[in-house]
Amino acid sequence: MKKLLLTAAILIVSAASLMGQARKPIIMVIPSDAYCIRKGFVTTYTDENGSERNSPDYSRAFLTDENLRLAISEMSNIMAQRGFPLKDLEQTLKSMENSETEASLLTGRGGGALAESPLDKIKKTAKADIIMDLDFDIKARGPRKFISFNLRGLDAYTNKVITSASGDGAPSSAVSVGILLEEAVLNHMDSFNALLQSHFDDMFANGREVTISIMMTENCPVMMYDEFEFLGEVVTLSDVIDYWMDENTVNHRFSRVNGGDYFIDYEQVRIPLFKTVLGKERSIDTRAFAMDLARMLNKEPFNLPYTINERGLGNVWIVLGD
Repeated sequence: MKKLLLTAAILIVSAASLMGQARKPIIMVIPSDAYCIRKGFVTTYTDENGSERNSPDYSRAFLTDENLRLAISEMSNIMAQRGFPLKDLEQTLKSMENSETEASLLTGRGGGALAESPLDKIKKTAKADIIMDLDFDIKARGPRKFISFNLRGLDAYTNKVITSASGDGAPSSAVSVGILLEEAVLNHMDSFNALLQSHFDDMFANGREVTISIMMTENCPVMMYDEFEFLGEVVTLSDVIDYWMDENTVNHRFSRVNGGDYFIDYEQVRIPLFKTVLGKERSIDTRAFAMDLARMLNKEPFNLPYTINERGLGNVWIVLGD
């Protein structure tokens, strides 16, 4: 009987230990587009089609808006107290600026038009699972101040809203933006974080949702419906790609939404969050997952050259042909 009780106690302690070590999503807090536009923190970039687009200028916002820095710092503290690892936006921006400067010096290139939005570049650098999109405004009621806020949790790969919270804090004589924000959001954070964790748990169990497109250049030597001998059968290249998707997605979950002689589009592709490389578990993103498919198509009997074109953190094109 004592042995049974001891075994049960060990199992309970082990289970508690594993629960305590449960994986947490990596989160980054950013100011919302609405906040940046309202404050005039906007920059212009050129997209891949040569069109000019406006985007929040996060670097200028941090340099000139002390309230924003305090608000994001307070949100970081609130999340850290609940055990969620955070990526610091300001440090990520500095890392990006240093990398771009070094790259331009090495290649002899300077300036140049951006082919992706500043937020996409931040997401790729930070590799966060979830973006917390924060908008707030400091208001006065008599001699007291309060914060009106709108907070959204977004999947960094799909931009889908996971959860949101909004409201007004109680008027306070506190002068610190951090304290005003804490008073406003604190009652919402437990349920907000529970939904973020639930979304991450679903990703861990069922894979991260991404989009992958395979297309061919004009000089690609094959078409999607050309036949090859593969695993002892003669099948089309399109069937081979479908087979690879079925074998490598989590729980075989993916949707083929479009296809033709020279292209296939997949949505709701569930890719694993981690894979083992050289005996060590490493995180995997959309590019790494697509690269495995491209490498397979580069081998016998297909021998197809390829390039990988990232269209954002959760969207990749595999272009087959020279």
